[in-house]
Amino acid sequence: MADDELWDLTDASGRPLGRTHRRGDPAFPAGLYHVVSSVCVVRGDGLVLITRRAADKDFGLDWEFPAGSALTGETSAEAAVRELAEETGVGVAVADLAFVGRMTERTALFDLYVAHVDGDPPLALDPAEVCDSAWVALSEALRRADAGDLAAPWIPRLVAFGERLAQLVRR
Repeated sequence: MADDELWDLTDASGRPLGRTHRRGDPAFPAGLYHVVSSVCVVRGDGLVLITRRAADKDFGLDWEFPAGSALTGETSAEAAVRELAEETGVGVAVADLAFVGRMTERTALFDLYVAHVDGDPPLALDPAEVCDSAWVALSEALRRADAGDLAAPWIPRLVAFGERLAQLVRR
């Protein structure tokens, strides 16, 4: 999470406008958005990967699916693949992603994907981003959301995407 990170600004449909916003700069332009992408990784036994945010991050010590902002010039899917690799060391290809859905948030267009991986991939957590991880049943991730153990932004996301997410996890 560098302050020199640049995001493409988009309209409500996700179309880049040829303008950027630097992470951390005040006054995000009203009515515009940046893309945030996330991947729900499903390993061979059907368990999904959740990660616990580093203590010094927003929503520190809360659980989530690996996620982050698309950098200038990246597609949503490319950002999802990059963020997953950076935070967890799990590598997937854009072609491995199944699109769950898009949700409009205050300043972000949030995209969720599912990626199935073979076996039990080794993890290499980035301590600046993630302090813990767990492979759990999707029902356990949803239970944690209900219990308030997932980062607050995830609650409406899981309400919106729950059924489709479950279908793609089971596939």
